[in-house]
Amino acid sequence: MAAPSCNALGLWVRGSGQCLGSRFILACQPFCSSAAASGTLNAQRLAEKLRSQKQEQKTRKQPVPTNPVQRRVQELVRFTQQLQRVHPNVLAKALSRGIVHQDKDLVVINKPYGLPVHGGPGVQLCISDVLPILAKMLRGHKAEPLHLCHRLDKETTGVMVLAWEKEMAHQVQELFRTRQVVKKYWAIAVRVPVPSAGVVDIPIVEKEVQGPQQHYKMTLSPGYRMDNGKMVRARTSRNAHVAVTQYQVLSSTLSSALLELQPITGIKHQLRVHLSFGLDCPILGDHKYSDWNKLAPQVILV
Repeated sequence: MAAPSCNALGLWVRGSGQCLGSRFILACQPFCSSAAASGTLNAQRLAEKLRSQKQEQKTRKQPVPTNPVQRRVQELVRFTQQLQRVHPNVLAKALSRGIVHQDKDLVVINKPYGLPVHGGPGVQLCISDVLPILAKMLRGHKAEPLHLCHRLDKETTGVMVLAWEKEMAHQVQELFRTRQVVKKYWAIAVRVPVPSAGVVDIPIVEKEVQGPQQHYKMTLSPGYRMDNGKMVRARTSRNAHVAVTQYQVLSSTLSSALLELQPITGIKHQLRVHLSFGLDCPILGDHKYSDWNKLAPQVILV
């Protein structure tokens, strides 16, 4: 699980039933009635069995880990799973409890892990959906909806800045665009980068991954390559974007590291790509960028 955090505007917050549908056509012939009745009975038994299995899974309690870190991770996973299934009012209430700063212009919340900012395919609930409800909770029923000033990936936790007025949101967005906001993330990476601190300055481009699972990923588009031990200029894609990331190891073990990351630019999936393909240290839990050729769960060698 990646656990980055974000520093914005000087504020620091730690943190990224089976439905059985049966349709029966009853024919006019008498000999079909017994078959239909039998089919209905079997469907009912199967539906009852599925309901009992689902109820058993709900009531079955997972063992509580003795390790406090594992116990906290289990709590966070359970909390984020619940947030994706709750009523919008419940989500807005949870966000209001996570407010880290509020004034007449801005509201700064602590975004939970696993919660998307915007809607999309398969997204049932997102932060943008509940901004009108959150505004009413904070300023009463006549309050206008809050406005997003920036976005965070679904798997990222940390500071999110909201504005009361659209004009203020545009001003904050301009600060982000002109890189006047210092953003810092914390992430747990698989393996330890060498050197322990530095700058990754490699352009990034989006490419289609060929194979049985065709999909698109961001990847590196370096301006130089090694040729017989010499560094020579390489032809870069015209669609490549300049991408620069500062990183520093805060703590490490033999097989993992806690990193502080500061993106100087703001390219899509920049930190994930620079860590995985630039430093060969993918973020823990990043299944998409742990392997270029396929979409599969991240494999950790222990």
